[in-house]
Amino acid sequence: MMEQKELDAGTIAALMLRLKEYRLPRAKRMLQRVNEGQVLRDADINFLKRVHSDSLQAQSLIKRNPEYSVLVSRTLDLYTEIIKKGLENEDTS
Repeated sequence: MMEQKELDAGTIAALMLRLKEYRLPRAKRMLQRVNEGQVLRDADINFLKRVHSDSLQAQSLIKRNPEYSVLVSRTLDLYTEIIKKGLENEDTS
């Protein structure tokens, strides 16, 4: 039977790959759009909801592996910035 540390290592590897290949590039594109004054699209909002749901599910993983807490915090700060700017753009449009 695999130990929790081994299971966590596999999960973290998969999450890091998803962050690098999919989530971070998409977040950067979204940030660029909202910084240009565009509003968040429905697909963007659905993406952000999935990210939020996934972050809630990963809390115990981060508690067991606190060395990733700064990365998680910075990533969530990026998503927060996107949401705030997107809401500001909605108010001005």
